[in-house]
Amino acid sequence: MELNYKLLGEGQPLLILHGLFGTLDNWQTLGREFSKTYQVYLIDLRNHGRSPHSEEFSYQLMTDDILEFIEQHQLQAPMIIGHSMGGKVAMNFALQHPDQLSKLLVADIAPKYYPPHHDDILEGFRSIDLASIQNRQEADDQLAVKVSDYGTRQFLLKNLYRQEDNSFGWRLNLDAIERNLDQVLSDIVSETPFTKPTLFLRGSNSRYIKPEQDLPQIQALFPQATIQTIENAGHWLHAEQPQEFYRLAMEFLQA
Repeated sequence: MELNYKLLGEGQPLLILHGLFGTLDNWQTLGREFSKTYQVYLIDLRNHGRSPHSEEFSYQLMTDDILEFIEQHQLQAPMIIGHSMGGKVAMNFALQHPDQLSKLLVADIAPKYYPPHHDDILEGFRSIDLASIQNRQEADDQLAVKVSDYGTRQFLLKNLYRQEDNSFGWRLNLDAIERNLDQVLSDIVSETPFTKPTLFLRGSNSRYIKPEQDLPQIQALFPQATIQTIENAGHWLHAEQPQEFYRLAMEFLQA
């Protein structure tokens, strides 16, 4: 699958993978900062952004997509940053293809199984009557009934776009994502650990990584891993505290 991407800067390649319901656009600001040092590839994962839609959706397929991307662009030992779902893709890729990357940075996700917790967001997407809305404000008003947090709504509405006939549509493949959501929530497993440098960054206000509970599983798969916490940040830590995220990421990437 030919993934949509945006290329920034020159230097050692750095791949950045967004989370569920996200797009490469979520990483443009930090991508520009990283591109002062690295050749940054901001990537839309399958069924997201401007990448192709597919009825199939799993970590194995997204891992295969990234391998194909690296081979297609002839990238040598890139570093990979993955947030949330993108972090699980990055973990799975590192475990299956350890020779294909040099460092792994995982943002606010553990390799464990997560119970379903996206009902409000999915109901919010479904609640928007795309045929009737005239502008983004009307979409936001309808979404607010199901999703109260303004920042979350703005993040989700980045998927809204005008089609050629001037009607609104979703860039993400909502049907395939909803149908395969159990795949997104599944754990990452491997009989062989990834032994290269690995950093897990977590938000202090997020419950996605609980160090006291998750550290044994993380270290079993990633024995070189360390966990650092960004204060006053939730799950979207890179958007809430971009300067601190950049500082800690650069310390790790340049070590």
